[in-house]
Amino acid sequence: MLSTAPYEVPRYLLDLAQGLERVPMAVAGADNMVVMESAKQAADAGLIEPVLVGDRDEIESLAETMGWDISGLRLVETREEDETAAARTAVALARAGEVGALMKGHVHTDALMAAVVNRESGLRTGRRLSHVFHMTVPGRDRVLMITDGAVNVHPDADTLIDIVNNAVGLAHALGNPEPKVAMLSGTETPIPAMPSSVQARQIVERARAGEVKGAVVDGPFAFDNAVSREAAKLKGIDSPVAGRADILVVPNIETGNGLFKMMVFFMSGLAAGIVLGAKVPIVLTSRADPPEARLAATAIAAIAAARGKA
Repeated sequence: MLSTAPYEVPRYLLDLAQGLERVPMAVAGADNMVVMESAKQAADAGLIEPVLVGDRDEIESLAETMGWDISGLRLVETREEDETAAARTAVALARAGEVGALMKGHVHTDALMAAVVNRESGLRTGRRLSHVFHMTVPGRDRVLMITDGAVNVHPDADTLIDIVNNAVGLAHALGNPEPKVAMLSGTETPIPAMPSSVQARQIVERARAGEVKGAVVDGPFAFDNAVSREAAKLKGIDSPVAGRADILVVPNIETGNGLFKMMVFFMSGLAAGIVLGAKVPIVLTSRADPPEARLAATAIAAIAAARGKA
């Protein structure tokens, strides 16, 4: 870890959640101490009503060890040892409308997402699923969303439109009525030698033609000109998005993955990741995530679910 500053949960997320009804959230694979601690923290914060899916005996044992009274919570037992059972069960609860959000617990991401995208029993909508990292840095109020650094590997233009719309919908749910969206590449001018710059410009044109509403979309931008007004000014870039971006849309998963991890390790950035575009928002945590990131991601998903922005 190159930065030693402590992680911070953005206060505004907890404030936004105040007054909202607790969202029933299925925890797929709750039979793990870290997962149970995350669910308890979110429940104690008034964000969710956990529905604990997994091995009942293990869940109850962990709760007793933690001193957490779960007698009033719903437990859904999955008897099969295969972790896919917990994933399928949690998804089924969401499909039936019994929960309004999902949390990845002690199951592999592939197992959960396979259940989510199953054409017959999953949570597909007409929009492509995508992932958003909600990034904040200690001591600063600015929010930067990075998409997609975890689900779509090399999105085509149609997928990028869905990625933009998913992120814009989340920004609306979190109180930003007209987010500024920067399409990232390595240049500010579309050039055939850099296909991502040409594709970025295509997305801008489609957004302006009405395929994205409630946002200002521009690009292509190199990273510095999307986030720094000084850099944009030096380059002579005249755009309402330049230096003011709220959402960074990356051309591929490698860019998004590297960018968010650099913010985490260099700046103690808090990366709260959720998946959008399914029937319910999905908290997609990693075993390496700090508790603060898990709580922030759960708050985001709860707010999105309560405001109907999956």
